[in-house]
Amino acid sequence: MSSENYYIGIDVGTGSCRASLVKQDGTVLSSSTQETITYRDPHDHRIFEQSTNNIWSRISTAIKEILAESKISASDVKGLGFDATCSLAVTDMNGEPVVITAGDILGSNGDRNIVLWADHRAEKEAELINGTGSVVLKYVGGTMSLEMEVPKILWLKKRMKPSLFSRCEFFDLPDYFTYRATGNSARSCCSVTCKCSYVPDKGWQIDFFEAIGLGDLVDGRGYGQMGAAKGEVLTAGLPVGNGLSKKAAEELGLVEGTPVGSGLIDAYAGWMGTVAARYKENGQLSDVLPSLDESRHRLAVVAGTSTCHIVQSPEGVFVNGVWGPYKDAVFPGWWMNEGGQSSTGQLIDFIITTHPAYEKLKERAAQENSNIHQVLQEILAKLRTDEHVGSFTELTKDVHFYPDFHGNRSPVADSRMRGSIVGLELSDSLTDLARKYYLTLESIALQTRHIVDEMNSKGHTVTSIYMSGGQAKNILLMELFANTCGMPVVLPYSHSLAVVLGAAMLGRFAHEASREKLGDEQIGERLWNIMVEMTPHGTLISPKATAKEKKLLDAKYKIFRESIDIQKRWRKEMEAASK
Repeated sequence: MSSENYYIGIDVGTGSCRASLVKQDGTVLSSSTQETITYRDPHDHRIFEQSTNNIWSRISTAIKEILAESKISASDVKGLGFDATCSLAVTDMNGEPVVITAGDILGSNGDRNIVLWADHRAEKEAELINGTGSVVLKYVGGTMSLEMEVPKILWLKKRMKPSLFSRCEFFDLPDYFTYRATGNSARSCCSVTCKCSYVPDKGWQIDFFEAIGLGDLVDGRGYGQMGAAKGEVLTAGLPVGNGLSKKAAEELGLVEGTPVGSGLIDAYAGWMGTVAARYKENGQLSDVLPSLDESRHRLAVVAGTSTCHIVQSPEGVFVNGVWGPYKDAVFPGWWMNEGGQSSTGQLIDFIITTHPAYEKLKERAAQENSNIHQVLQEILAKLRTDEHVGSFTELTKDVHFYPDFHGNRSPVADSRMRGSIVGLELSDSLTDLARKYYLTLESIALQTRHIVDEMNSKGHTVTSIYMSGGQAKNILLMELFANTCGMPVVLPYSHSLAVVLGAAMLGRFAHEASREKLGDEQIGERLWNIMVEMTPHGTLISPKATAKEKKLLDAKYKIFRESIDIQKRWRKEMEAASK
């Protein structure tokens, strides 16, 4: 038997799940990624659905693979942590999945029981909620997103037979997996506060639920359908129930009773797995260990299909169009704000794959034994030489791209916003595709600056960006972040493991907290020390824009902001003309 302790982190993303086996010092011994199924409606682009059974089976496969690969005994695994997308999972009161697909099968038992975060079916429900003026809205930047859980629950309530709706239990997805693992329905403070309208220091607001037509969630039932009755809300990593149930342990190949930490939304796990990092600059590793107080200056940017921007503060900061402030979302007594972009990695892929030159791009990448992103950067570099300009930004100075093809999450908080390109030419060449690729990256960086500027203008003091997720490996985009936002960007040791590492930290904390009773201050100190100990060093990218490029980026930013106002004005004019 090994004398070391090991922890498993499970990260449930949009299209896959990953399990990683992690040592006490944060070293990842083995990982397994499994694809999961997302169901789309060919007649309604708003619909994104998944299955908890499908994901759980993939988690089971991943855990068994990492144990087999590492040859570590299940008894040496001392804790598990889960993170997941902020999607709505629906079950009956016995934990059996309930179908959320519109039509005759809605509310019956069956596999398609997750309304994915990206699902935009609840637009009218969000509009109703945002017209209430409830105090709940104060804690989501003034506007509730249709991507949150309450609009989705309301959508289901309006369409499901009352007898079927009354038997449903609703979970934010991270909480579903801790429930599936332990049989205990305790909810995480991260999930209920960030996505389920649980107000800091006040809890559930009965008048709000009654005003929107969900009074039966609370009428004499103690919020049983939301699962977070008094005493059942836990901060990050606190042990859930008695650990792994016998059934879950058998399904996962682990030991019954293994501690399970209260979960996090995936972006917050990315925050955990990055912001405590030291970093290398000019090849030298900083010897200064970051303090918990330093976390207020470090913005975690978790960039995959979408992008989340998370910063912690000792007091609540209210930012229009930015979700939060959320108290106790990770650390007891600390507050979080969360900005976001609904489509970033997805947008980059869309711009590339829908361009007429995409097939030529793939052919060239295959011929050169390269990848399409590298080929696009090579084309841009040649263009810069041929046109005698000093930066890629100069190649696109007369073209302007607004990126909200899937609506704006932050800081405009308007799901009706749409994308635009101004300055098009009659070209379908590879060089045209390369320019549009760069424009897309540029627009994502400009929108990140918009979010950071709004945060700092309201009281935050963000001075650096800590990346994780797939986009962190795109160095061209990372340099744009640094140059556009005018602040250093710290890249994680592994772009793909930062989030699942954060989940493993929850497992370690659950193990330690299950052996002793900790007060709030001790919880915060212990959790931060775990983060510092387990987070690998990062790599620093400093702003390096020339004076000319900086001037161009500032001008583009001004135009970017103006394009928002123009689109809103045009929309009003067309609405007026349609009456």
